[in-house]
Amino acid sequence: MDEIAAQRDYFARTAPDYDLLHSDKDEHGVALAWFEGIFQFYGFESYLEVGAGTGRHLIQLQRHFPNGRFVGVEPVETLRQQGYAKGISQEVLIDGDGYHLDYPDGSFDVVTEFAVLHHVRYPERMVTEMLRVARKAIFISDCNNFGHGSRADRTLKLTLRRLSLWRVFDWVRSGGKRYYISEGDGVAYSYSVFNNLNLIRQVCMGGIHILNTAQLDGPATPDLLMSASHVALLGIKQVQKR
Repeated sequence: MDEIAAQRDYFARTAPDYDLLHSDKDEHGVALAWFEGIFQFYGFESYLEVGAGTGRHLIQLQRHFPNGRFVGVEPVETLRQQGYAKGISQEVLIDGDGYHLDYPDGSFDVVTEFAVLHHVRYPERMVTEMLRVARKAIFISDCNNFGHGSRADRTLKLTLRRLSLWRVFDWVRSGGKRYYISEGDGVAYSYSVFNNLNLIRQVCMGGIHILNTAQLDGPATPDLLMSASHVALLGIKQVQKR
């Protein structure tokens, strides 16, 4: 079984407990609260979520913005079925692959992902698709592997990153797989939102905002790459504030 099949099998097995296993008060809950303000501030009207799971975020956003257009793509059928059981329509939570979003360029005001990119081997391909389909902005809430662990661990990882040796180290550490399997997260890669920052900068000429959503060890510092284990990123393409 390859890693994609293993990950989908993991989510299929845990689908009945998916909502219980994900807290509304965790780092992604912080990110969603920030995003709701962003959605209102910029006057967004349409939203696509990549890897929407059981549609938890769709339900909350529809409740707060009843006139918005909200769609989520989710490749795992058992997760979608959990969403349908909660009352989400099949036109809102649909089968979809974040690598190949079946929408024309600029189809949604904002395209988001919450805790998806660290589950895929090629996050840059998914971010590229998000940027393509987004008309005004993208929003990412995910890991920063360089902000995990003790200060010594973080210093080592950042040193390897600066020397362009991190990928080699991660390949050796994972036994050539580059991914890890845990009971709490299934298949996961050592990922940082900052890995895709240059790609996002090339498209988001309207500005980029980054928030520390989960402080791990010690006091927060201006260097989020070093101190923040999870971050949320808003990339603005071309949009005028209301």
